Order: sequence, then C-alpha cells, then structure tokens
Amino acid sequence: MSIDPRFAAALADQITLELESSIAYLQLSIALENHDLSGMARWMRLQSDEERVHAAKFTAHATDRGLAPQIGAIASPVIDTSSVVKCFEASLAHEKKVSESIRNLYRLAQEVGEIDVIPLLHWFIDEQVEEEASVGEILGRLRLVGDDGSGLLRIDDQLGSRAGADAAAETH
Repeated sequence: MSIDPRFAAALADQITLELESSIAYLQLSIALENHDLSGMARWMRLQSDEERVHAAKFTAHATDRGLAPQIGAIASPVIDTSSVVKCFEASLAHEKKVSESIRNLYRLAQEVGEIDVIPLLHWFIDEQVEEEASVGEILGRLRLVGDDGSGLLRIDDQLGSRAGADAAAETH
C-alpha cells in the first residue's frame, strides 16, 4: 500500500520523539534518585519504559505498512533538575510537546488521506490527555506541599507504588 512520503517522514519523526521522551524520563529518574526520592525515580523509569512501548507501537504500524522508518538523531536532554518541581515541570512540558506532535501527525494523516493510521492516533490522543492530566496532578500536589519533607516523602511513596511496565504494556 502506498504511503504519502510526507506522512512516512512524520511517522519516523514521531518514533524518534518517543525515544527522545524515553531518554528524557530516564534522565529525570536519575535526577530524582539524586534527590533521594526513589519512588519518584521509579515512576520516571516506568514512564521511560512506556515511551519505548509507544515508539514500538508507531514502529509496528510503519513496518506493517511496508515502511522501514529511520530513527533520527536524539540529542542529550538538557533539563533543569535542581528541584523536584522542576523535574515534573520538565515532564509536563515534554508531554505537551509529544501531544502537539501527535495532533500534527493526525492533521497530516487527514490532509494526505492516511486513514489506516487514524485508530492508532486516536489511541495516542487519548493516552496523551491521560499523561498530561497525570503529570499535571502530580505537579499540583508537589506545589501544594512545597518543601515539606513529609509531604514529599508521601508523594514519593505513592508514586513508587505504581504498577510496573509489564502491566502498563498489557493495557496499552
């Protein structure tokens, strides 16, 4: 089946962005370990794993349609990790970037008539709404507790109890 070259390129770019997201979350995980917040670090590692699953979903769609997407250059993330709030602000900003990229992919799919990808993009649009809401809620809670150690430790404990990537992959 014929695929519009602009769409094929945009799909490869999305795969690269998902992998970039995985690396950004891994960097945030490292930073939170250095803040002695192992629960938040685990949450970020699971986010990193989930982003690789997302890249794999886009890759599977591309290869199922006869494409061989080329992963683009991935720059090292430059993230202000000086505070827990800064880490989650970076996470939210990155999720918003991914959301907009997926919306642009959807717009392009409509423009060039790539209807076969629409169900996959609907799933990703729903996923991004959920991701932004989740990170936004965490960020709101972190801003509420401020520098209160017991509040931070409680949020850390809650985030550390998140189900693992295997469970997340099964539901996606």
